[in-house]
Amino acid sequence: MAQDIKSWNPDDNSEWESKGKAIANRNLWISIPSLLAGFATWLMWGIITVQMMNTGYGGFEKSQLFTLAAIAGLSGATLRIPSTFFIRLAGGRNTLFLTTSLLMLPAIGLGIALSSPDTPFWHFQILALLSGFGGGNFASSMSNISYFFPKKIQGYSLGMNAGLGNFGVTTMQIVIPLVMTMAVMGNPTELQIASGTLVGKIPAGTDTYLQNAGYVWLIILIPLSLATWFGMNNITADHVSPNIGSTIGAFIKIILMLVLGLSTAALGLYLMLPEAVSGSGLMISKWVALPIVLALTVILLKIAPLGSDYKEGINRQYKIFGNKHTWVMTIIYTMTFGSFIGYAAALALSIKVIFGFQHIMVDGIMTHNTINPNAPSALTYAWMGAFVGALIRPIGGMIADKMGGAKVTQIISAVMVVSTLGVAYFMKQAYASATPEEFFYQFLILFVILFAMTGIGNGSTFRTTSQIFNKEQAGPVLGWTSAVAAYGAFIVPKVFGEQIKATTPENALYGFAVFYAVCMVINWWFYLRKNAEFHNP
Repeated sequence: MAQDIKSWNPDDNSEWESKGKAIANRNLWISIPSLLAGFATWLMWGIITVQMMNTGYGGFEKSQLFTLAAIAGLSGATLRIPSTFFIRLAGGRNTLFLTTSLLMLPAIGLGIALSSPDTPFWHFQILALLSGFGGGNFASSMSNISYFFPKKIQGYSLGMNAGLGNFGVTTMQIVIPLVMTMAVMGNPTELQIASGTLVGKIPAGTDTYLQNAGYVWLIILIPLSLATWFGMNNITADHVSPNIGSTIGAFIKIILMLVLGLSTAALGLYLMLPEAVSGSGLMISKWVALPIVLALTVILLKIAPLGSDYKEGINRQYKIFGNKHTWVMTIIYTMTFGSFIGYAAALALSIKVIFGFQHIMVDGIMTHNTINPNAPSALTYAWMGAFVGALIRPIGGMIADKMGGAKVTQIISAVMVVSTLGVAYFMKQAYASATPEEFFYQFLILFVILFAMTGIGNGSTFRTTSQIFNKEQAGPVLGWTSAVAAYGAFIVPKVFGEQIKATTPENALYGFAVFYAVCMVINWWFYLRKNAEFHNP
């Protein structure tokens, strides 16, 4: 088992070259696949629900299936709030071992649930809630890695961790359709509608093994749990994790804080969802419910009875809320990562709904229920956007290290506005056409460009954050901003679902384009104008 590190100063060149670099790189290269597994189990619902629709699994409606991705999105985003503070309170090795191991719960549960078409919908809702563990892991992972590397290469190190970790989205989008074709265990389900994989279409009538979508992740989660325990380090220096106490005590703190996060997420979902999907029926607006969830989670964490060391640690971490730049970077990071994760969660099902059906007039009414025989397979193409966004993320960090974070962010924001409006145009044309496939490649190319910009912007915002905040605050700020931004995994599928139901999916993109334009103004005011406190950090 790796030893705790009592003294750590990576900005000291001699210390860094003699021993720091090797330790930091070892922790980074264990952190990356752990984060990849987290993203995969968090966002797997976007692919699984497409295949459930293709098989008619459980007889669930489209609107129900959209809620599963939204539930996972809300849960993962909310769990990032407590995860922001895990490193300070429990240590890096302790945190990543436990949070990586917890991913086995939704993986096993999903395999069991998809083994029977009689599984009630609320089982899938609980599993979607638990898969939020994977979303929460990002905050603790990024906070942990931020302490290991010197400031001069923060853009690179954080970009590598986040960028390669984000490959969990692409990995999942490629692996799940492929493993569903393999007769490993359990009974098959017959495809009612043609599906696809990376290598091409699968015709209707083919057997598919949905349960493999859950079980496959155990192959990497079990060795990863061992690697985090035996290969990673807790840094017990004063500016990182000075009072973590016993390992069991650290685990208890993490579990109790996760339970608080799951509880507030479940409350928010209950307030928003209709009775048909186990909600309250109050249908409270997401723009009201989300601030309630955020505020309640922060308050409950503040008053949690976990001892004086916990109180002291959480109070020091909460100082980030008194810094205006915490809130500025939260907005800007929501533009980049919130868009990336939201589009990744919604793209496959959006392709299925918009291009998988013919949109034709029947008795003067536009209908959207006739299967399109020439439809592109959502599972063949959906991985491309997240792949490009994740691949380019480390490059974004390296470019920002040379050009400055705010300048890079401003450039990609402008491209995002234009790309989003282009996607909206072709989406509108497709959703009013009997042959929507004519607009698919224009739609896909612009979406891939949009993903690429979010990836570069993720790297540039990390650079900016690492330069603005001191070492004690940089980790918690990275965690907090990523927590709020992760609500994109809830908001984007929810908005797409609402606008598709209203037959105006392009309106979702118009709204996002306006938000990106506002972020450009904010970024310029705080970090690019001549007299800014931090100019192009």
